[in-house]
Amino acid sequence: MKVVYPICCGVDVHKSFLVGTIVSTTGGVEPHYQKKRFSTYNNDLHRFCDWLLSNGCKNVCMESTGKYWVPVFNILEERGITTTIANPKWVKAVKGNKDDTKDSKWIGDLFRLGLVPGSFIPSKEIRVLREFTRYRYKLVSMKSSEKNRFQNAFTVCNVALDSVVSDMFGKSATAITDYLISADSFDAEYCTSLLQRSLKKKADSVIESIEGYSITDEQKLRMRIVRSHLDYIQSAIAEVDSAIDAMVTQHEGLIALLQTIPGVDRNSAITIISEIGTDMEQFGSSKRLCCWAGL
Repeated sequence: MKVVYPICCGVDVHKSFLVGTIVSTTGGVEPHYQKKRFSTYNNDLHRFCDWLLSNGCKNVCMESTGKYWVPVFNILEERGITTTIANPKWVKAVKGNKDDTKDSKWIGDLFRLGLVPGSFIPSKEIRVLREFTRYRYKLVSMKSSEKNRFQNAFTVCNVALDSVVSDMFGKSATAITDYLISADSFDAEYCTSLLQRSLKKKADSVIESIEGYSITDEQKLRMRIVRSHLDYIQSAIAEVDSAIDAMVTQHEGLIALLQTIPGVDRNSAITIISEIGTDMEQFGSSKRLCCWAGL
């Protein structure tokens, strides 16, 4: 088979250390191997890079093991060393090769012959944006969970307000729920005065859905805690959105273009960019992109 990388390095990454094997093919068919172990602390990773460069190695291949490969990749990228991140299924060791030294050697042997397809790793700018969009998704999911928790807390206390109002977090419903968890007694007239717009027509139904409720002081405390957490999550989402908007100013044209797709709003467009980047040459064709995205 043709040697694609005359000098390359296979790396087996662990949480606290890595093992690197430089594979050199300077003459003939049989390669020459150099193995060395480094810790994953930043200073030692720089020594790892120095070792690679002193041996003329600028091409590295390693498995995408959990998140352990990321710190190593960051330093290699910073030092200008081309790094291929491989899916473990492509570099799975053959029987009898399962140890740190043999793993790195096996990865280096496969990579040397061009047998390891690299995973798509976007630029650092896109990777940072991806961290924010994924965190935003988590926050939105948490927000939905807390809303359900808050609404269910009233249901178990015999408050059927959600059967009358369309949105338990609208202005009128919020005013009523805040009143219920803060007041010591129930005043139907005051509760009616909190209703706004079209909900005033349903005043009798609103009062009927609340009368006879039973909320203990402990339940009220829990509701206030949930409400406070919900408000905090909302403020965190707003802060994340501000940070994301600042990061995507240079991509506004692409965001506008993606929004021409039916069903894709601004947040979805930004998420798409954060996941696939802006350079579509990475995928070769739309079919390969769809396959990579699992569509």
